[in-house]
Amino acid sequence: MNLTDVATYGRSIVDALERVVVGKRPVLEQILTVILAGGHVLLEDNPGLAKTVIARSCATALGLGFRRIQFTPDLLPGDITGGYVLDRASGQFVLRRGPIFSNVVLADEINRASPRTQSALLEAMQEQQTTVDGDTLALPEPFIVLATQNPIEYEGTFPLPEAQLDRFLVKLSVGYPSAADERELLRRRRERRSDDLPIEPVGDAATLLAARAAIEDVHVDADLEGYIVALVGATRRDARVAVGASPRGSLALLKLARVRAALAGRGYVIPDDIKAFVMPALAHRVLLVPDLWMQRRAVDEVLQGIVQSTAVPVVAGPAR
Repeated sequence: MNLTDVATYGRSIVDALERVVVGKRPVLEQILTVILAGGHVLLEDNPGLAKTVIARSCATALGLGFRRIQFTPDLLPGDITGGYVLDRASGQFVLRRGPIFSNVVLADEINRASPRTQSALLEAMQEQQTTVDGDTLALPEPFIVLATQNPIEYEGTFPLPEAQLDRFLVKLSVGYPSAADERELLRRRRERRSDDLPIEPVGDAATLLAARAAIEDVHVDADLEGYIVALVGATRRDARVAVGASPRGSLALLKLARVRAALAGRGYVIPDDIKAFVMPALAHRVLLVPDLWMQRRAVDEVLQGIVQSTAVPVVAGPAR
């Protein structure tokens, strides 16, 4: 697969998803970008905005295995990873794999579980492996976590620890549909005569892995790498920020910018590829000073100011 194939593949995936998710193409493109970058997605929004539908549809369109974990206050780590159980027939302990052993794992309402249970995902998300009773087991390739959470103001939620938030490549919001999109949603349901959402696979696991390999050929100018470092470094120096983004934030911008370029049919990154993901990739990695915790859009304002004040390099495409 070459970069032209990647762009065609990406359009086919998003087109398939749009058949079941109405009016959210920008969000679908961002999610696909994260998946192609090899990362995980955190969707934070109010209930009923198709977060679960998006996750399930992504798995189907990509031709990947899918498992859903409903996070609740009484969920235990073993409910996620599985464990060894006694097989009465053989008299031996055998491994019963938990739902984490799938290509796409939907961690639904992840912030309703206790921090102890949330931590069961940390190793899986970073190392693509999990430990069960002292045995380290590899997870399927590819492995993608699509997590949903309700806003922290909702009753019965636990804030995700910073270490786990940092494992998500981006944090996105779906948002309410426009009136026209909501009417289209109703029309499609009426004409479909069923709650089932038909969607056909566009590829399979091998196709996705081939696309990821092709994206490694996207060129990134050294000045643009410096631009990424400058943006992330500015979050650590801003007086309104208590804890700035880690180097994992720089890597996230690099990966996402390369995928965005490939999906646009380019073999090189431009500054707009980086700017497009500053907010989704860095907002959840920045901890503001306590005085700003109650201001809902404070992080967005900080990052917007950083983007506006950071000099943008002038670069050309790679020499042919």
